[in-house]
Amino acid sequence: MLNVEILSPDQIEKAATLFHRDGFVAIKDALTPAQLQTAQAGARRVIAQQTAAIKLEEANRGFARYSFGDQTRHPEWSMLIDLPTILPILNHIWSSEDYCCSGAGGDYSVPGAKIQHLHSDMGDFFHDPLGQATFHDVPAPFIVVNFMMVDFRRENGAIRFVPCTQRSRHAVPKLDEEPEWMQNSILCAPAGTAVIRDVRCWHGGTANTSDEIRPMTSVGYHAPWYRTRSQSKLPRDVYDTFSPRAQELCRGLVENGTSF
Repeated sequence: MLNVEILSPDQIEKAATLFHRDGFVAIKDALTPAQLQTAQAGARRVIAQQTAAIKLEEANRGFARYSFGDQTRHPEWSMLIDLPTILPILNHIWSSEDYCCSGAGGDYSVPGAKIQHLHSDMGDFFHDPLGQATFHDVPAPFIVVNFMMVDFRRENGAIRFVPCTQRSRHAVPKLDEEPEWMQNSILCAPAGTAVIRDVRCWHGGTANTSDEIRPMTSVGYHAPWYRTRSQSKLPRDVYDTFSPRAQELCRGLVENGTSF
């Protein structure tokens, strides 16, 4: 199990320091009790819909492992976009407020899910003809904030992270080549905890040997200097209900809205 210090939302500078060092940082009480209940209810609703329609062996992340897909338009996810417990930390990480939201979703594993291979959520977007520069040479281009909907435990398939790999040029090891310490680098934390992570940092799900579903919702942000086309699209009537800050963050997602 990872020995990770879980910070409070007001430890902004320390959170940014740990993020830059490790590639991720855990923040406790990122959601209020009411927000957590709302998010949990939304996750349960979508899980019930998806698992009724998609067999375990047909799940899109491997056996009994599902992605929520784009849920940005739903209030249980859109409320995560402009959280006061998270945005000040992102502001400090990027030394800017001019980043943008890429959408919201997450994933979950059902009892019976096996360990997932380590991976990075991003490929190299540089094409240096000299082969000298790669995307590992720049600060975090893409951050995802994951929100734990239940207590994450070893038994229910908590995520494992390999610290300090976000800028590593080494190949991610295959599952059968993975050293034991990596398979045991599991981040356990209570429901309502947020993990702010550089998507390049190696991570993977673990086996869910419990009798409960392990959901994790998320929202993503692109750095001020990085843009790519997002698959998320917000209907204008939903976008119009957002706070001014959430509208600013999602200006590239709204249908017939601003493009970057």
